[in-house]
Amino acid sequence: MAVSSGEGKATPERHMASRRAGEQGLLFDTQVSAPPEDVGYRGPTACAAAGITYRQLDYWARTKLVEPSVRAAQGSGSQRLYSFRDILVLKVVKRLLDTGVSLQQIRTAVTHLRDRGVQDLAQITLMSDGVSVYECTSADEVVDLLQGGQGVFGIALGRVWQEVEGSLAELPGERAATDDPDPLEHPHDELANRRRARRTG
Repeated sequence: MAVSSGEGKATPERHMASRRAGEQGLLFDTQVSAPPEDVGYRGPTACAAAGITYRQLDYWARTKLVEPSVRAAQGSGSQRLYSFRDILVLKVVKRLLDTGVSLQQIRTAVTHLRDRGVQDLAQITLMSDGVSVYECTSADEVVDLLQGGQGVFGIALGRVWQEVEGSLAELPGERAATDDPDPLEHPHDELANRRRARRTG
């Protein structure tokens, strides 16, 4: 999955590949903020932020491709809670699937990404030729793959991070440490408000 970094010679092809990578936002110029550690997101929120269906989310959780790391479903009626990182990986899986990468290759890439620290993820660009997935951690690696024809498309995780962050800013989250979400997080959840009123009341 890793790519060896090669300092290529300044050729017209390399210059063209470098320009193309810069235009696509693949060259590690994205600054990201630390994700919230104590916030989890329910399934529908994770789906909206990642651009996937609930059916995909459920299937990927059951097949252990991307499982909720904040809270797993524990029987009927319990809610999964996904972390920011989980949603980032969900969005990457969706993009790789949309470009025709096999589920087997995606599973390998996701396993590799799980081993990385959260901040490390923002410094990775995944490149693919539609068959294999390559991890790049420097601009030279991206340019080398583009120049060699192996990088047909790329996903800069720093950019995906910003997209997920923007989406989640508009969507409800809840504190991971509690089973009883803050009513302000879901002000229109009438059932939760009634339960809370009965318990306190």
